[in-house]
Amino acid sequence: MKTDLVEIFQTIRAAMQPYATLGFTNRINSDVEYDLWSDKNMISAEKPGVSRNETFFACVKINGDVVDFLFSSDVPNSKVENELRQLDEIAQKQIENDLSLVYKLFKEKEWV
Repeated sequence: MKTDLVEIFQTIRAAMQPYATLGFTNRINSDVEYDLWSDKNMISAEKPGVSRNETFFACVKINGDVVDFLFSSDVPNSKVENELRQLDEIAQKQIENDLSLVYKLFKEKEWV
């Protein structure tokens, strides 16, 4: 069980980093925040006919006394908390699975 915020952050960032080689770019890569974005041009699902040139994928950030973990889409049946104070192996595997599911969604929609 990890309870150190820096260790939790680094563990989640390490799970996210391989996605940078799969078509995502990071805009923030610091000791307290890491994010990934798709820079592919696409038509907005919310506003048909409106194009956009970026889509948020995921972010991990040390925020006060918690580590915030966010990804672009709700994953069905996800049990991952957005605000983490501890990280066990089960939660770590769930985060990895959720990232994989969101990546598959991006691929299906041709967002990456």
